[in-house]
Order: sequence, then C-alpha cells, then structure tokens
Amino acid sequence: MKGFAMLKIGECGWIEKEKPEPGPYDAIVRPLAVAPCTSDIHTVFEGAIGERHNMILGHEAVGEVVEVGSEVKDFKPGDRVVVPAITPDWRTLEVQRGFHQHSGGMLAGWKFSNIKDGVFSEYFHVNDADMNLAYLPEEIPLEKAAMIADMMTTGFHGAELADIGFGDTVLVIGIGPVGLMAVAGAKLRGAARIIAVGSRPGLIEAAKYYGANDIVNYKHGDIVEQVMKLTDNKGVDAVIIAGAGVDALAKAVKVVKPGGTVSNVNYFGEGDVLPVPRLDWGCGMAHKSIRGGLCPGGRLRMEKLIDLVRYNRVDPGKLVSHVFRGFDYVEKALLMMKEKSSDVIKPVVIIE
Repeated sequence: MKGFAMLKIGECGWIEKEKPEPGPYDAIVRPLAVAPCTSDIHTVFEGAIGERHNMILGHEAVGEVVEVGSEVKDFKPGDRVVVPAITPDWRTLEVQRGFHQHSGGMLAGWKFSNIKDGVFSEYFHVNDADMNLAYLPEEIPLEKAAMIADMMTTGFHGAELADIGFGDTVLVIGIGPVGLMAVAGAKLRGAARIIAVGSRPGLIEAAKYYGANDIVNYKHGDIVEQVMKLTDNKGVDAVIIAGAGVDALAKAVKVVKPGGTVSNVNYFGEGDVLPVPRLDWGCGMAHKSIRGGLCPGGRLRMEKLIDLVRYNRVDPGKLVSHVFRGFDYVEKALLMMKEKSSDVIKPVVIIE
C-alpha cells in the first residue's frame, strides 16, 4: 500500500508498505478524509519526539471499515467511522487510574504517527476497535467530521483542564484550530469573557465566531501588558495554552489570578525547559495551578463530541479552510500546515 511518511527528521515523502493485518480485537480502516496537524510538523521538522524512520504520518481521520478481527462485535466492513487521534489500549492499569491517554506509558495512547504508522495511507490499523471507533452519522459531512478526531477533543480538553466556571474570564493563547475549539469549549462551559491571542485575520474572525470577546495581537506588543490592561490589572481566572512558543507558559502564569488555572494542550516541540517565573508564581505559593494533558480519545469521547455537532451545539466546519479531493493532495495539505499562510486554518483531504 501507499503512504506518506516521515523518512527521518526533516524529511518526508511517499513510500510503499505492506497492508496491515488486524488482531482479534482490531480493525483495518480505509480513510475517507484525513487532515494534517501542526503536531505532524513538530514531529517531522523539529524532531520533537525523536527520530522516526519511514513512519507513516497522520492521526486525524474518518474512514470506512474494511476488515475486522474475530472478536470485534460492534463494527463490520462498510461502516463509516470517526477514528480518534488517541487510541488507547483499554486493558491497562493506566486506564483504571483514569488516564487512558497514557495506557502503556506516558503518551502511549497516542499511537498513530508516534509509535506506529498513522492514517496517511491507503489502509491503516486501529487497535481495540470496539472501544476506539465511533459511528459517523450520515448527516455530518466528512470534512467536518475529521475535525472531531483531534481538534475538537484537544481544544475542549483545554477547557476541561482549565476548570472553567460560570462567569469566568478566560484567556486562550494561540487561535489555530485547537485554540478555536478551546474558545468554543470555554464558551460551552460558561465563560463570560473570552480573550483570544492571535494575529491572522481569518483566525481572528473565526475566534469571534466561536465566542471570543476580545482579541490580543501579539504583534502589537507584549500580551501580558495587553491582557492586564483589558482586565484593569485583575488578570484572568483561567488560561488555555493552545499554541505559541516556550515563553507561553511564563506569560500565562503572569496573567492568571491567584487560585486560577493554567491549562496546556499545546505540543511544545522544542527546548529542554519550560520556564515558570518565580515571583509571578508567588514563590510557588500562589495557588496558581498548572495542568497539561494529552487529549482524550476512545469511542465514548468521540460519540459525545459527535452529538455536540449533531445537535448543533458547536460547528467545527468553520475550522476547514481548504478542501482537496484525492489522496495525492496529502503532501500539499501537510506543507500548507507547515507554511501557514494567512488564509490557512485547516486543510482536509477527501479520499472517498
């Protein structure tokens, strides 16, 4: 089969591999729509998780089941499914501890394009199909459904980790597609005021669509000064970091109130240390919580997010800025995420 792969750090291209085989609880899926992610860029061009050779990229997909193992009960060939970016092994102690994202080790629930071949191929393998796949309703278009697999679950997890309460003021740093879903998630969880940090006009428009009240443009000055001015030097109740560089954590700690929470769902791809400003953290005693997490995956999570789309609580379709038709466009779409011109939010490749 054909796949688009990371050949080594800094290099990607098309390769041929053997079609995968399912274990008794697994499925083989043919992609119907895939989307590249900034995480793929960090992985390939920054070497963020280390060297990988000839590893097929991609972890955002909806597809059609083509083969199932002998013990799969709920899915059959021909079923159209949303495939989460995070596909845990559900029979692990980490699941019993409540952290399925780390089943089998830290970040090990993230299998596609990390510890096994991803979804940018003619066929891909899904472990524990009954627990990791979710039916795709006919009324949800493929390009919109592809946003559920990672962008929605990651952005919403940022809002969950931030512990947002009714009436809170929330800052979202980075309004790429994950940040936009963090804005939407903060609104759903009851934030009264949402301040979003970004600069590209299309993303600013989308942030306002999803619920941002104020925009802070980092090109117009230090974001800490701008946020403090907007809040009359009170700061914010919660910060969600969904993008930006290694200095984002320090800025978040500076603007969050004592007793507030800094939530991170950003993939920091470079550097050995993330600095925390000592005095702004109250010498460690300010009750400013710092929480970071890999997005939830699995079937139940996908079904809940599908219902949010199905019943018009959120429309992830606004994230999709470009739609290509044909498997060969995967490379172009990935490089679009690398270059990020002003009109790019999220490209999707329809393969059906």
